Amino acid sequence: MGLLSLSDWQADWIKTAIIFDKYSYPSPLFRKEFTVPQKVKSARLYCTSRGLYEFYLNGTKVGDQHFTPGWTSFEKRLQYQVYDVTEMFKPGENAAGIMLGNGWYRAFLPNSDQARIVNDLEVLAQLEIEFTNGTKQIIKTDSSWKSSTGAVLKSEIYNGEIYDARLEQAGWCDSGFDDSAWKGVVSSQRDKKNLVSSVSEPVRSVVELDPIAIIYTPEGDTVIDMGQNMVGWCRLQIDCPEGTTIKLRHAEVLDQKGNFYMANLRAARQEIIYTCRGGGPEIYEPHFTFQGFRYVSISGYPKLITRDIVKGVVVHSDLECTGTFRCNNELINQLQHNIVWGQRGNFLDVPTDCPQRDERLGWTGDAQVFASTSCFNMQSAGFWAKWLYDLDADQHEDGVVPHVIPNAMPSEKGGSSGWCDAAVIVPWTLYQSYGDTRILEEQYSSMKLWVEYMRKEAGESNLYMPKVGQFGDWLCHSNPKSANIPGAFTDMEFISVVYYFQAVDIMQQTAGILGKKSEAADYNTILNTKCRIENF
Repeated sequence: MGLLSLSDWQADWIKTAIIFDKYSYPSPLFRKEFTVPQKVKSARLYCTSRGLYEFYLNGTKVGDQHFTPGWTSFEKRLQYQVYDVTEMFKPGENAAGIMLGNGWYRAFLPNSDQARIVNDLEVLAQLEIEFTNGTKQIIKTDSSWKSSTGAVLKSEIYNGEIYDARLEQAGWCDSGFDDSAWKGVVSSQRDKKNLVSSVSEPVRSVVELDPIAIIYTPEGDTVIDMGQNMVGWCRLQIDCPEGTTIKLRHAEVLDQKGNFYMANLRAARQEIIYTCRGGGPEIYEPHFTFQGFRYVSISGYPKLITRDIVKGVVVHSDLECTGTFRCNNELINQLQHNIVWGQRGNFLDVPTDCPQRDERLGWTGDAQVFASTSCFNMQSAGFWAKWLYDLDADQHEDGVVPHVIPNAMPSEKGGSSGWCDAAVIVPWTLYQSYGDTRILEEQYSSMKLWVEYMRKEAGESNLYMPKVGQFGDWLCHSNPKSANIPGAFTDMEFISVVYYFQAVDIMQQTAGILGKKSEAADYNTILNTKCRIENF
């Protein structure tokens, strides 16, 4: 359960006192030791960050979640997580440790205009311990913590991670560690009004894949074939001399000649650079990045490359599978297999358009098309609700919805038919899938705001046509017939009027379900009014 009110937060926001070059930002580490004087009855950890975080107690990572606190409209809605840590304490001295990563908060989003490289990473954490004698203790982030850096030299969503195992500080998140060389922290009473408890299922490691082949390409690359286009990362299991640097590059396909192909990634590097500490077996997984790939090019490994040095770790929002489909046509079965894996790859806290290149954004047009399919395949109610709350938060005052949610493209206002209509279609799809009227109640004002914007723009013609930003028939497979979008040949006016009337129809039904009879009747008048457009 989340905290009852904002006043329950006693912790301060903290950031490292270390000054970094703004283009070279290693993951900061934080630690604090404390005494547990009695037997613990129960304990809860409440934690969030600006950036991504991993929290440790006595040398062990808390929880099995990845990419916490998730991607939201950070300044309006910042999630925190709650963990039961009752069994993680030991008598006497204990220690808490936190590692932060850039994530979506402190990142350059290559396909957007929102470069966040100037943002500082911060963490807010509160550990509440209740003892068997009824007394309580609170360990919180404040000016008493210390900070340093470790082996993660750089970790980014698109470009991957640079990790030098020689810089690991063994025992840094356990008691008894010598932190005399560590620096202090900067604490602040930054506003906590935007903090919200988590809604959706977290991102977890869900499946592990073994490679199926080692490929030697015509250009001389050694490539590991995972046998499945996946999203996640590779776990390295190696034993190499100190200072050995291994590079992993990730790609979805080989080209027609069988060579490693990365051109479709555009600016995203998708690479892991790992430097060995030496002295025995090493096991490594990245911390704050993910890749979309089937093929892994490996270089710098000084021994014969075998399939047992790599294992594929598939990560996505851990949604329960609820629908399956098979028939006697194997091509259709393969299509359904691809759809499910596509959902796994693109449901990593937000519904993205792709998981590999320099985009990975929550495009609203993609979302409204795929929503019903996703609800058939998996229990997606909480996943979509969390995203819709951000859509509501980022929606413009006039009702226009940005092209992507969370809004990473603030200079593009939005307004395209089909894309903005996610504000109406996705809540309605959730209601159709689960029969829960709460999502309609919660999103009704957002739904109405978009429909009323279209209504105002349509005027007496009863035809909505965006002034700018109309994408049209974005993915049609045909010869180009549109001046602004190659391949988009369906009439823009037709698309706009169809989506407009669909949105009004949904609003009319939604208003009726929620008992808003006068509004339902009002929207019904629009449905009974003809469009006035010449040559339509």
